[in-house]
Amino acid sequence: MSSSPSPPSTDRSLEFRRTWTRTREQLIKFVLLLCALLSILTTIGILYVLLTNAVYSPNSKATAFFQEVSIWDFVTDTKWTPQYAQDRHFGILPLLIGTLKITGIAALIGLPIGLAGAVYLSEYAAPRTRNMIKPTLEVLAGIPTVVYGYFALIFITPYILRPIFSDLLGFEVKIFNAASAGIVVGIMIIPMVSSLSEDVLRSVPRSLREAGYALGGTRFDVSTKIVVPAALSGIIASFLLAISRAVGETMAVTIAAGLYTSNSLNPFEPSQTMTAYIVNVSSGDTPVGSIEYKSLYAVAFTLFLATLAMNILSQWVLKRFREEYQ
Repeated sequence: MSSSPSPPSTDRSLEFRRTWTRTREQLIKFVLLLCALLSILTTIGILYVLLTNAVYSPNSKATAFFQEVSIWDFVTDTKWTPQYAQDRHFGILPLLIGTLKITGIAALIGLPIGLAGAVYLSEYAAPRTRNMIKPTLEVLAGIPTVVYGYFALIFITPYILRPIFSDLLGFEVKIFNAASAGIVVGIMIIPMVSSLSEDVLRSVPRSLREAGYALGGTRFDVSTKIVVPAALSGIIASFLLAISRAVGETMAVTIAAGLYTSNSLNPFEPSQTMTAYIVNVSSGDTPVGSIEYKSLYAVAFTLFLATLAMNILSQWVLKRFREEYQ
């Protein structure tokens, strides 16, 4: 017995649905492409502004920073005094030292604690505990950086650093210092390290853990000698991303570390970072077009190159040492 053909109205309805589905998919694809292109265009626009103000200006009526200051002096000079009318120096070294000093302290604080938290969440914590701790830990990432800065200034320096290093050990701890800024920046990068590292650790196949337990290894042995080495590329990549985040931190270090440029490696003295200098110039009365104003773009361009290098290095590490499991 032959089946009766479908009514024409049903065929038209099915064809309309197929056409509408294809159109909707193409529209979504186009919108997503626009979003991707927007981020690329934004990056190109930022790079264009930095290059035209720091390296070379296409406008004949205006000059860029490095058209007035030599790159050699910018890299090798040990003084940074662009606001001084009589004794101007444009050596980026003091700002680099302040940035690296605070970033180093932040790395010493944030990376080990973040990795330890990731190992606990991945290998030790029960699912219910993990579901409670991880969102709570990530709340730290939502706290404004200004709050971290005042937390360092009002609590860490007078109640932690001075009682330990000043009263007990005899070091002079200034109110504004790199140590307190580095500590709070280290606290700020803990959620990033912990979250990224935990995702990498949980992606390690269960069979590797079971093999370790079958050989008589304890949970600590399996975690430190099997799981962490297997996820090392992702962990290092998370470290580099967190360090680049610490390098670009602005308000916390501006409030906690102060605005005094120095070549000293003493962590208990004030230090100005590249980001703090950008805030200082942007919020001051520096005339637009002056050499002091142009130095802002030179410092920003240096900071851009530093963070770009960190991100490229993290991508290289991730591709070079990635372990793939079947």
